[in-house]
Amino acid sequence: MHIVISGGSGFLGKRLQMYLLNNGHQVTILTRNIDGKQELQGVKLVEWMNEGNDPEAELKDVDAIIHLAGESIGGSRWTKSKKERILSSRLNTTKEIYRIISNLGKKPQVLIQASAVGYYGMSEEETYTEESASAANDFLASVVKKWENEAKDIQQLNIRTVFTRFGVILGNGGALPLMVLPYKLGIGGTIGSGKQWISWVHVDDAVQMIVYAITHTDINGPMNVTAPNPVQMKEFGQTISKVLRRPHWMPVPSFLMKLGLGEMSDMLLKGQYVIPEIAMKHGYTFQYLVLENALENILGKK
Repeated sequence: MHIVISGGSGFLGKRLQMYLLNNGHQVTILTRNIDGKQELQGVKLVEWMNEGNDPEAELKDVDAIIHLAGESIGGSRWTKSKKERILSSRLNTTKEIYRIISNLGKKPQVLIQASAVGYYGMSEEETYTEESASAANDFLASVVKKWENEAKDIQQLNIRTVFTRFGVILGNGGALPLMVLPYKLGIGGTIGSGKQWISWVHVDDAVQMIVYAITHTDINGPMNVTAPNPVQMKEFGQTISKVLRRPHWMPVPSFLMKLGLGEMSDMLLKGQYVIPEIAMKHGYTFQYLVLENALENILGKK
């Protein structure tokens, strides 16, 4: 298949590229700047989102588009300008995906639209599946809802659209290295109350669930990309401690997280218990069902 990826240079995108190449697919990456970027064998770089770009002219016989592009929600406090970039980057790139697809003679069979479990809001008691409604109005939930709503225009082009609602993706990138660092320094411990749920997924499962959604044409709409076994933050930290053979002893009070990170601390202090019901019903086989096994694989402790 010919698969186009936006946001292909990120942590998940790079892993996805390699998986697709290793399985014989043709890959095109949409990027804002091709200067200085070296194409991997089998990967074509196409510039987009700049004045004068005409990416659709270079996209021929596309079978699927995977849209991952958007400002990182981490890296700095959520200032007003940061929030604006988080939202606008997602909406503007999705509008451009719509424009590109509209102008393609042969349209792709499917769009995989990145989303997040933040859609559901945050709770220590509720269990969420793809059928769960959301009454949440916090910042992350509002961004995800607007992002998914923007992509619904693409559905009107008769393009099968899958909203991959990602949980916390575990790998050698993303949030995990920051969560592991205190343990490597010998000062790891429970963050906040420890009761908040972490709906996690190994990066290899995240990649393969994306491909599974492409190849299984009866999957449409939201699909949770999480492992079936969420854990509470206390257990998450204890498992890191066990795998690294480092102490788990120094708790991090909620007020310190809020003081240091502001509103962004909600990502660590609150959470949601999310089940990947669609993937399970369609027979996806998870590589990593148990957090300890996932962390052993990533952190190199066999």
